[in-house]
Amino acid sequence: MSGLIDRVRAALRVIRSTTPGPPEAGPGAGVPEMLGELGAGLLASSLATSDVQETLQQLAERYEQPTLRVFVLPTLVMVEDPTSTPSQTAIFPAEQTPLRLDQSAAVERLVRRAFQERVTTADVVTTMRRITSDPPRFGPVLSVVGYTLLTIGFGMVLNPTVTALPVYLVLGVVVGTIVLLGSRFATLSLILPVFTAFAVTLLISLLVRPLVHDDVLRLVAPSLVSFLPGLTMTIAAVELTSGQMIAGASRLVYGVARLALLAFGVYAGITVAGEPTVTGPSPEQLGGWAPWVGIVLVGVGYYLFSSAPPRSFIWILYALLVAYSAQLLGNLLTGPQLSGLIGAVIVVPAVYLVGHFRAAPSTGIMLTCAYWLLVPGAIGFIGLSEAASGSSGASSTILQTFGSLIAIAIGMVIGAGLSRDVAAVGRAWRNPQEHTTSPNGGL
Repeated sequence: MSGLIDRVRAALRVIRSTTPGPPEAGPGAGVPEMLGELGAGLLASSLATSDVQETLQQLAERYEQPTLRVFVLPTLVMVEDPTSTPSQTAIFPAEQTPLRLDQSAAVERLVRRAFQERVTTADVVTTMRRITSDPPRFGPVLSVVGYTLLTIGFGMVLNPTVTALPVYLVLGVVVGTIVLLGSRFATLSLILPVFTAFAVTLLISLLVRPLVHDDVLRLVAPSLVSFLPGLTMTIAAVELTSGQMIAGASRLVYGVARLALLAFGVYAGITVAGEPTVTGPSPEQLGGWAPWVGIVLVGVGYYLFSSAPPRSFIWILYALLVAYSAQLLGNLLTGPQLSGLIGAVIVVPAVYLVGHFRAAPSTGIMLTCAYWLLVPGAIGFIGLSEAASGSSGASSTILQTFGSLIAIAIGMVIGAGLSRDVAAVGRAWRNPQEHTTSPNGGL
């Protein structure tokens, strides 16, 4: 009896082994889902929609699906398959919060790995979801310390006065704690910019300004550095310059609305506290060394607050120093209005140049850090706040800010184009046989 049972089991095993199962998913299966996940991650890494769309289209060709058409907007990615009957379009939302620096670097490495190794789409999707859910490298205490250093450093660049330094220290701790706790509560996160601007302005107006004798707006602006949409508005200007009208216009409107929320919080704080009558000498300015020390503090603070990848601090500091030095050079050559253009033209090739070093982090990380010094988001915030409070000269400040944004965007486009041209010339110099004839056989 037992022998009969063994034979039956063996027969069943043979049947099971010879029955064809479902085909395994190859590298090209699920390409639209992969493109949607990667597109959302690249958008959250603060890349322009034109760059994201170009990357995703090249990935589709790498995975042998060149007929797929990709459309990218700031909040969604659409992938159309025209070969299906009827034509199908998959829509993937991209409304996640901005990624930290370590997450942005991981996304860039994943995209590079997909290009080089053509890993399965399931692996790419799984890795992408793991990246977005990874906890930060540094704990809450170091995050608050990083935000405090970021506030002090940004203040030393924007308004380097002796009496403002302790104010920046206190505000950095307060706002860093608010940002850390507010991001964990969905309701509070919706009004976090207004609430933070209101609370900080109220604190400054009631307790600090009568003692410090400094401008409220210049004391408040450095502590709100994480809320300033300067990078968003610069990307909007780049997209508008490159013809991405829908993406650029929507980002620009979002940036202006963000500044308006911050300005409303400041206006509400000043209205509640009242305008204090202050008498006393003007605050003593620090020396010319202060902005350079501030840049170092910005680098350390950004490294901790945004959880930069390991061994990337020296490269972040390099990008910040190049950006500030180039902007100073532009100020000497063309004046403050066009200094951002010169700064962007210099910093983009400089970042791409060191990006070829194996020890360097991704160019996106270094450029993101450089934008923090190139983008005059604080100036725009001060201008809108002055306009909300009825101060004279506010409109000219706002116009100068938008002019600077356009100048930076044009400089970024020129710098990126120069980098691509130099790289193409270098490849042609190393491999002249590949570039001696055109596709139709001519020279």
